Amino acid sequence: MNAIFKLVIAGLMIAGGVTLIVFDNIGWGIFTILMSAFPILLYFLNEFVLLALWRLRKQDMQGAVKWLSKIKNPESQIIKKQRGYYYYLCGITEGQNSITKSEQLMKKALSLGLRFDHDKAIATMNLAAAALAKGRKQEAERLLAEAKKLDKAGMIEEQIKMLKQQMKKVNIPGGYYNPNMRRK
Repeated sequence: MNAIFKLVIAGLMIAGGVTLIVFDNIGWGIFTILMSAFPILLYFLNEFVLLALWRLRKQDMQGAVKWLSKIKNPESQIIKKQRGYYYYLCGITEGQNSITKSEQLMKKALSLGLRFDHDKAIATMNLAAAALAKGRKQEAERLLAEAKKLDKAGMIEEQIKMLKQQMKKVNIPGGYYNPNMRRK
């Protein structure tokens, strides 16, 4: 549903509630006005993004992908502050299929803005993992240091340690990483 359409629905509900109050249906009028809070809330928090986040917390990637795929045009359906989270969730779900696509989505999410530092830390850590997978070890180290700074609560401390261990195993002669090359 278009974001502006949600505000129009809320406005009509408020107008209907006021009309009900004027015609002595005070209870239904108050109820209608209170119910207008839902479209207003959904204006600021897209329902499909919320459902996708809920599915991700339950470790259901297919469910999250299903809800995210219902958003056809994020530019008109989601306000700018929520678009960052849309691309963030898309990047997480895409991470299992394509590192390049996931990296692009995470960069877009960070450029649009994420509200919480732990979300920024997770996105930055995913960018570091993508850089390491592509053989850009120095960039991965820089991004991991940035992710560690952003992770004030220590939520992704284990993942950062795992990536650092993987970095030690990667031998990049001349700054170039070839995954088919064997270590001697």
